[in-house]
Amino acid sequence: MGGLLLLGMFPQLFLFGHPLRTVNLFSDLYSKGSSSDDLEADSALLLPPPPKPVFVDTCRTGYTCIEDYSDDSQRGMQAFYRALDELATGSRLVRIAYYGDSFVEGDILTSDLRSMLQDKYGGHGIGYTPITTISSGFRQSVFQTASGWQRHSIMDSIYFNRALQDVSNHYFKAESNASVRFRGQNKYYSRLDTFSRASFFFIPNESATISAAVNGRGVLSKQFSGDNLQTFEVDGKIGSVTFSVQDADSSALFYGVAMDDASGIALDNFSMRGASGLNVRSIPAKMLRRFYQLRPYDLVILQYGLNVATQRGSNYDNYIRGMQTTIEHLKEYYPEAGILVVSVADRDYKTDEGEIRTMPGIRNLVRYQQQLAADERVAFWNMFEAMGGNESMKKLVDARPSMANYDYTHINGRGGKYLAGLLFDALVYGKEQYDRRRAYENAD
Repeated sequence: MGGLLLLGMFPQLFLFGHPLRTVNLFSDLYSKGSSSDDLEADSALLLPPPPKPVFVDTCRTGYTCIEDYSDDSQRGMQAFYRALDELATGSRLVRIAYYGDSFVEGDILTSDLRSMLQDKYGGHGIGYTPITTISSGFRQSVFQTASGWQRHSIMDSIYFNRALQDVSNHYFKAESNASVRFRGQNKYYSRLDTFSRASFFFIPNESATISAAVNGRGVLSKQFSGDNLQTFEVDGKIGSVTFSVQDADSSALFYGVAMDDASGIALDNFSMRGASGLNVRSIPAKMLRRFYQLRPYDLVILQYGLNVATQRGSNYDNYIRGMQTTIEHLKEYYPEAGILVVSVADRDYKTDEGEIRTMPGIRNLVRYQQQLAADERVAFWNMFEAMGGNESMKKLVDARPSMANYDYTHINGRGGKYLAGLLFDALVYGKEQYDRRRAYENAD
């Protein structure tokens, strides 16, 4: 105790140029002063925001609207809205790829967004998911069991061949009697108990014999060969599906299973713990082309930043340059997909005075991400602003029942549902505005 008291008397110490937090055992007893001066100082370091598109001025009160910076290339929200129009006039599957970090790991937020979109526009199933991931055990949107697989992820420190990875940054090798089973459920989310089609993605190379069982019966076995990406599809009213590899060449590669309907919304969660978004640009062009042929997307959402922001970060130029190559990579090999950049959410920390505050680096990173969307002529949605801005993560933690974890960084299921509702409202309102503008332009 005496040692800790003495440490509180030292001035701020630095280690390799980085400031260490000061020690003050009585910080929680001090009265909290106004933080306006600190906010003003932080604001002086902020990157100025790009000019908003003209139509954003019509944003409904209480909403944080999507800002579409697209040009004639229409790489913002138009592709997604056109797909919804086609869905309304016929049978069509509208696909969304949602790339993110641990903020949406385990299908948090995306499961609720998927449910809301499917309730409005139709569709069933959880979309594409790798054979197994680090979050499979606590993902509540599907029951998933797998055995006999060698899992390889881009986050592995060794033995990962980037040339073999799929759109989720994974690939798998089959051992003896490898199998994976998915079973739908409707306890937590609607429209996930059944689906009409299950597709197993793989590259057999020399040969692979694969069997499928729907609802625990009716085993169907097929043999495949070739070095191209292929699918084994089964149809029907599917409550559970099991794919097993009975025999496969050692060079055969396996990826994941997509569970969808023939029409409606499909939303694929591609979360990766510890990712910054630069992992997406490592997906080989050849693999993106292959997946585009079998599973083209109408909208790609990119939500990153938790693993990039620093407490006093004010310059993210290097990171943004990397994200520009990521977006250009997606533009080239998903030529018809819209792209939406979702900003980093609020992230709080405890100051030396014991006060919970927004990490200053977060606010500047949001500005950089907004400028990234403007420069790349894609769409942008400010999640930080939508959830309440400064110290909004603290409010989610303090809510009863709590909607975020005590690391003041990650949301829980309740927080995911809340934020999914905000994004859902922005997507639906954006579609309404798109329809109004189009009706006005087409008026005689």
